[in-house]
Amino acid sequence: MDQGRQLQLFEPDTARSLLDQLLADSRIYTTTQDYQDLLDFVVRLRNFAPFNAMLLQMQKPGLSYAASAQDWLERFGRTIKEGARPLLILWPFGPVAFVYDVMDTEGNPLPVDVAAFFASGPINEERMASFIPLLRRKNIEWRWVDAGDRNAGKIRVIQRPSDPKEPTCYRIFINHNHSSPVQFATLAHELGHLFLSHLGPNKTLNVPERMRGDHPQREIEAESVAFLVCARNGVRSRSEVYLKDYIDRYPNVDNLDIYQVMRAAGQVEASLGLTAKTQFNSSKSL
Repeated sequence: MDQGRQLQLFEPDTARSLLDQLLADSRIYTTTQDYQDLLDFVVRLRNFAPFNAMLLQMQKPGLSYAASAQDWLERFGRTIKEGARPLLILWPFGPVAFVYDVMDTEGNPLPVDVAAFFASGPINEERMASFIPLLRRKNIEWRWVDAGDRNAGKIRVIQRPSDPKEPTCYRIFINHNHSSPVQFATLAHELGHLFLSHLGPNKTLNVPERMRGDHPQREIEAESVAFLVCARNGVRSRSEVYLKDYIDRYPNVDNLDIYQVMRAAGQVEASLGLTAKTQFNSSKSL
């Protein structure tokens, strides 16, 4: 294809037509939350034109920072990992260029604040894999997702039977691009939502019925659970920062139920086989 034909493909009308078709085929941005997430992403990714930021969001939701291979090398002293998947953007007179997500690079260390999520501790891939069959027994299906740094994971109901005695089925999504400690913190946070009744009651899992509360309250509760589970299992996360940020923005936490937070943290640990095994002396030995 000659250069003139290539440029013609990316003229405004053609680009608009291709984008409309892509949106229709992929069925993304079908909810107001999806659309708001897109707008927030375009605002945050200021080093790209809005249209290119949208293209990056469509290719890798949750991406936090991207740059060309040359920029990564010259500005950050980092190289592209072998087998990394390039992301496509439109480029003047190009007509396209390739950039790479920060998670697809390696080399000189980046400041901690560059990462949307941070955690460290004695959790590895093998340990994370061991949680999958444990959750399956509780009707929680595990899905790895290929996403950007800001998209850590989520949990949702995929089947809620009409008979409350029948089990509710869930699906949990974990970003496989994150390190194992970050994945563990995400897992604790998302399971926290479940056991805090943010997804509704579940008699099979002993999840009580309670008022959902607003979004800030739910996030404070779930992050509190994640902090407890991580700290008790040797994982250092940035939960303190996230909690302080929420509390600073939403200082009214009168409805926060400490008992439910503690109960949910215990249920998360039990579900993952992390229950503390404290040994007590028998009364005869006293």
